[in-house]
Amino acid sequence: MSSDEIVVHVESVSKRYEMYDTPRDRMKQFVLPRLRRAAGLGEREYFREFWALRDVGFDVRRGESVGILGRNGSGKSTLLQIVTGTLAPTQGRVDVKGRVAALLELGSGFNPEFTGRENVYLNAALLGFTADEVDRKFDAIAAFADIGDHLDQPVKTYSSGMLVRLAFAVQVQVEPDILIVDEALAVGDALFQKRCFQRIEKLVSDGMSLLFVSHDQESIRTLTNRCLLLSNGRQLDWGSSANVVLHYRRLLHDEEAAYFSSLTDMLKGEAAVEAPEAASTDAPQAPAATMTGSDRLTFGDGGVRILSVTTLAADGTGSNVFYPGERLRIKVVCESQIATDKLSVGVRIRNKEGVKLYSWGTLNQDMQRMAENPAAETFWRRQIQAGERFEVELECDCALGVNLYEVQASVSYEDTPDYLAQRMLHWVDEAAFFQVLMRKEEYFFGGVLDLRMHATWRRQGE
Repeated sequence: MSSDEIVVHVESVSKRYEMYDTPRDRMKQFVLPRLRRAAGLGEREYFREFWALRDVGFDVRRGESVGILGRNGSGKSTLLQIVTGTLAPTQGRVDVKGRVAALLELGSGFNPEFTGRENVYLNAALLGFTADEVDRKFDAIAAFADIGDHLDQPVKTYSSGMLVRLAFAVQVQVEPDILIVDEALAVGDALFQKRCFQRIEKLVSDGMSLLFVSHDQESIRTLTNRCLLLSNGRQLDWGSSANVVLHYRRLLHDEEAAYFSSLTDMLKGEAAVEAPEAASTDAPQAPAATMTGSDRLTFGDGGVRILSVTTLAADGTGSNVFYPGERLRIKVVCESQIATDKLSVGVRIRNKEGVKLYSWGTLNQDMQRMAENPAAETFWRRQIQAGERFEVELECDCALGVNLYEVQASVSYEDTPDYLAQRMLHWVDEAAFFQVLMRKEEYFFGGVLDLRMHATWRRQGE
């Protein structure tokens, strides 16, 4: 297969289910339509239609990693089952080239009465391997699963973590052409997840294709190249993982805002019944934010808006190149359309690979100050006037490795000073960029950040 060959082709796929209110309606649907046709009567259905998927289409090329995002019930698992062939689409078609290995529902494909060893051979046989081929790979499978003597115990005695260890070990050690993972790794411990991701990255670099479903947005962003976004069975977006993840986060924010808006309206209605003359709220109220051209990288409820984000050198001049040990300053300029307090201005720093390295905001500092002195002066308590422009500078010593970095900026309303009751007023992706270089002849380290290590030495025994 060439590197640009399409190994999974999904074209206009839809899946319909028939929903029956009672078992009697199911029986009617089985019998009566035939009788009505025989009697020359018109058609009648005794079920309600539910479309789990509607007109979904995308391609996966050899060696490509594709993520699938969406809330519970959006159709992700249904789509993967159609790709693997365990479900048939109602409309559309799916073409798959190569051996497919899938981690879908936890324990799927395992016979609970068989031992782990027997299930290894059973799963490998289903993937098309002979017993001799499994014999040659068995030690590697057992080593990766790392479940010890439990390998010869019935699978029904396994914990969820042991199940996924064994299932993943089988699927990746047989080196499939296409690997499909549906949230199964979420039950594994952190060390096992790290080993799984390392193994997946190696297989992808060797030419395997990956379809990966996860609610972990950072995993989707870093592990996949392109991403599909589903909502209520429909395809909302398809493109680079970074852009689709941002679309997904904006979707979650909008849905959360709608929920709290409906909750607020309900509480207002209750309050109006009890006290019709009372109509006030402490939370900032503002017109809905209007999205314009560059706003594709932003979201939020509005009320306070970020105007600019600038990286500055120690002397206050603008700079986008820094060296380890230098002072890094980030200036965020905002404008408020409302009178409010309880604000937090923050940043998140990511490297060019999309890994979040650090996030921090004024509320972090305020929380520390209030812990030391409850009456301390804080930005959270500062009263902002309608029409006021203000700026916040966040600074630190640059301890980052050589790379290109993105600054994401945010201003949020924090009803309590603990990040537990947050409303995002304005979030901006790609708000600023800066580069970190290294003067190797003066100071050098490897990796993503400087831990400021120190070495001592002595003769043994001294």
